Amino acid sequence: MSKTPRIPIPDSVRQYVFQRNNYQCQSCAKTHKETQLTIDHIIPLAKGGSNDISNLQTLCLECNRKKLHHLDPRFKRYYS
Repeated sequence: MSKTPRIPIPDSVRQYVFQRNNYQCQSCAKTHKETQLTIDHIIPLAKGGSNDISNLQTLCLECNRKKLHHLDPRFKRYYS
C-alpha cells in the first residue's frame, strides 16, 4: 500500500469539517471553547487513506498527538 501525498486542506474544507463535527473533538468530545481543534485523517495517509472530505475529522491537539499515524480503533471494523 503506497502512502497518499499530503496536500494542504483548503480553509473552506476545514470550516466544513469543523461545522459537520459541531466544533467538537470526535475522540474526547471537547469543544472549541475547551481546546484547540485540528483536522485529522481518519485513515492516515501513511496507511493509504485519502485526502477526501469523508476521510477527515475534527480532533483536539491532544487526541491528534495520541493517534499519530495509527488507525482510529472506532473505524477499524469498516476499513481493516
